[in-house]
Amino acid sequence: MSRTDDHINRINEKLQLLLKSYRALQKENEKLRIDVEQRKQEEKLLREKMLVLQQESEIVKATSEVNEGKAKNEFEKRINNYIREIDQCIAMLTGQ
Repeated sequence: MSRTDDHINRINEKLQLLLKSYRALQKENEKLRIDVEQRKQEEKLLREKMLVLQQESEIVKATSEVNEGKAKNEFEKRINNYIREIDQCIAMLTGQ
């Protein structure tokens, strides 16, 4: 073979290696994208769970204060605030 053919063959081999590497990186990238999406979903679920637990904690705190004989008015204010927040959420969901 001539020098030119050898040079073309080496370039072709390098190109094949690059293509193989590119395909492997594409597969890895797709797996990472899927992993990121799953992590985002998990994070969303955990945030929602955290909010629910915070609300439950507030409710337990409020009811324990009432049970301990603390101000009934404070408890009523908290309940009214929750009701207003719920009403606002319903209004946003219904598009009002």
